[in-house]
Formats: sequence, C-alpha cells, structure tokens
Amino acid sequence: MSTSTTGPPARERLLEAGADLFYREGVNVGIELLCRTAHVSKRSMYQMFRTKDEVIAESLAHRAPWYAALFQPEGEDGSPRERILAVFERLEAATQDESYLGCPFISTAVELKDPDHPASVIARRYKQQLTDYFETEASKGGVKDSSSLADQLTIVFDGANARAVVRAEPLTGVAVTMATALLDAAGLA
Repeated sequence: MSTSTTGPPARERLLEAGADLFYREGVNVGIELLCRTAHVSKRSMYQMFRTKDEVIAESLAHRAPWYAALFQPEGEDGSPRERILAVFERLEAATQDESYLGCPFISTAVELKDPDHPASVIARRYKQQLTDYFETEASKGGVKDSSSLADQLTIVFDGANARAVVRAEPLTGVAVTMATALLDAAGLA
C-alpha cells in the first residue's frame, strides 16, 4: 500500500478515518479497513500508535469539536437558562441530519463495556464536561442544588440521544421540553 497521498498527514488521516468509521460502524472495525480508508499502511499506523485501542481513544477525542459545538462559548449573550436550553436545541437540530447516529461518546463506551479502556476514559471526560457546563450555568442562575440539576440535565441529554437512535427519527421538541421542565422545577427563570 502506498502511503504517499496529498492532503493531511498520515496521523490526521487515521484519526479522521477512525472517527468516521468507529462512529458509523463501531469499534470492531478492522485495522485493514481503517488503514485502507486513511491511505496509511499498517506499519505506519503502528509507528504512530502502539495499539488499536489508542487509535480508538484518540479518534474519539478527535470528534470532540462536534460535541463542544453543542455548548455556547463562555460569555455569549443570554441567560443561564437560555444557554442550557440552547444545548438541547442544538441536539435536536443535530438529530435532523440523516447521518446522526447518537452521541459518539455514549456509543463507544457502551460498545466497549470496559470502564478502563482508554476510549471509555475519554468518553467519561467529555460527558463530564457537559455536566460541568450545566452545573456552572445553573449555579450562575442561582440554583441551590446545581450539581443535582446538572446530573438530571445530562440524563435528559443522554436519554434524548438514545431515543433518537433507537427510534431512528429526529427529536421533535422532547429534549427541550424535558429540560425546560427540569429548569422550571429548579426555579431557573
């Protein structure tokens, strides 16, 4: 296999191919397909990564910009309530895309079933960032038990992801409605 190709460096091509293949097909995608898709030899891949597990973990982290796009940048206009609800609005918009297959972090962790796998560790880290975002915003909005509200909002977010995948249809307001009910119950105006 020729490893020379124009475009991004081999490592970037592997991470892009891994992020796409593992998301669409699952983490059991073979090394041969991964390398062929990335136009990288297996030898080159193993010079950059010690194991396939490393490729899975780093490819998952490579998807993080998609996930981070659900958050509004710090300091953006709007109240804490509006910033929290915007996350759910963006999630619902993402489910409109035919290529949407759910949260890549949840999918990977569920498929691996090993909490110590490097990709599971990365999945937890990014899921915790979402919970931390909710907690920060709830705290800014004066919610007394912002930690509990953040956990509840994360569960709604994750459940909405699962619903969109299991039902194979976009979310149509259910995530925003549930998040709104939680914010109302917590007194976040």
